[in-house]
This record gives sequence, structure tokens and C-alpha cells, in this order.
Amino acid sequence: MDIVQAVILGIIQGLTEFLPISSTGHLRIIPALLGWKDPGAAFTAVIQFGTLVAVLFYFRKDIAAITAAVIKGMLSGKLFHNRDAQLGWMIGAGTIPIVVLGLLLKHQIETSFRSLYVISASFILLAVVLMVAEYFTKMKLARGEKLKSLDDLTWKEIVAVGFWQCVALIPGSSRSGTTITGGLFSGMNRETAARFSFLLSLPSVLAAGMLELVKEREALLSSDAGITNLIVATIVSGLVGYASIAFLLNYLKTHTTYLFIVYRIVVGFGLLYMLNSGTLRP
Repeated sequence: MDIVQAVILGIIQGLTEFLPISSTGHLRIIPALLGWKDPGAAFTAVIQFGTLVAVLFYFRKDIAAITAAVIKGMLSGKLFHNRDAQLGWMIGAGTIPIVVLGLLLKHQIETSFRSLYVISASFILLAVVLMVAEYFTKMKLARGEKLKSLDDLTWKEIVAVGFWQCVALIPGSSRSGTTITGGLFSGMNRETAARFSFLLSLPSVLAAGMLELVKEREALLSSDAGITNLIVATIVSGLVGYASIAFLLNYLKTHTTYLFIVYRIVVGFGLLYMLNSGTLRP
């Protein structure tokens, strides 16, 4: 790829990583529409370092407090001495399912799962499931039930959302989309579901990026141009991703996710049409 393609892919990653519309799906679809080669699972995983840094910077106070509490608890022998320490261990527990399944399904994730037919189905099916989650939340509010904030979360909700995150291993599902959906089904309010989604993504995104960088280092870093493109795409994704986080958290304070549901359905069926008409190859 050239530098312009790297910038565009970085923008796509930053815009779509945190919105429930699938960054991996868009990084597969848009290059196909433009006639570019598939950037590949390794490139996609590594440029997520940019959006990882965006999360670290946006939630730096929360992450610093959680990290300090976990370290203090380990040194004192009291692992769950306060809420921040509990959240740290909860995030770790919620990450285990996607790490295990990610390693077991690594070959499929890098090959068959990247079929545009799979991605189109993921766009549509997750939209339907998210719609059901929104209805579930609406019913809870209608009954006068209080939705959960970050301080109300228990191990049960954390582990449940951790398993929902595993669905994001299928391109087109969306990590934020699946975890926000799981959060809504677990009784969280929308902002809490999104906030926890971002915090939960940190360990798995870091692990996936490091694994791919080490495994595919020869291909990714084989030339000065390749290294430059990787760095540029990563930096751009981080800058755009920071703005994307701020937008989504503010948006979900007063809005539902129906905007993204409609978008997913339109993209999913549009992609199916282009595949069946021969405009795109799967």
C-alpha cells in the first residue's frame, strides 16, 4: 500500500473501532470497494495499537487508579481491597474467554472468517441482536427498574460481557457492538456499557497486536515503506479514535443505538447485493 492508503485505513480504524459498526469489517469492505488488496488480519491487529493508546489516554485517570489498586492489593495480600482493585481483576477475568477462543480459532479468523459473506451476515445478525437488547433495556426502564452503573457491576455481569466479546472474533460483529449488547442484556445503562466495553478491550487488543506483530514481523517490517505505512496508520487511528470515544460516550447519554443498528442493516444488505451481483468478490 502507499501512504495515502495507510492514512485512509488509519481513519477507518479510528472511526469504527469504538462505534458498534465493526472496524475489522470496514477494513475488509472498503479496500475491496476501492480495488485494494486486503490489508490482512495482522495489519488490522497491529494498527489497533493506535486506538489502544486512545483508550489509555482518554481513561488515563481510571486506568491509573485501577492499576495502582491492583498492585497495592497484590503487595498487601488483599486483592479486592477496594472497588478499583475489584474492577481490575474483573477486567482480567472478562478477558480470558476471548484469549482462549482467539487462540483456538486463530486460523479461521485470518482466513475463512474474513469472507465478505461472513462479514455481511455478521453486520445484519448483530444489528438484530442489538435491537433486541435495546428493547430489553426499554422494558426495564418502563418497569421503573434502575439500570446499572460501573460501580454496580458484579462478577456475573463481567463474565457475561466477556463471553459476548468473543463474538467480535468474527469480522463484522464489532468488539464494541458485542460488548455493548452484552452490557445492555446485563442491565447496564448505555453509557456504562460503552465505558466498560472500552476498558475491557485493553488486554485483548494489546495481546492480539503483540501476537501479530511478533508472528508477522518479517512481512510487516520487511521494508522502510511497510514500516512507515504501519506507523502512519497506527498514529492516525489513535488520533481519530480518541475523538470517536468522546463522541460515542456523549451520544449514548441521550440516545439509543438505533442509528448504528440501521447503519449495520443497510451495510449488511448492501454488501450482500454487491456480492450477489458480482460487483464484489467474497
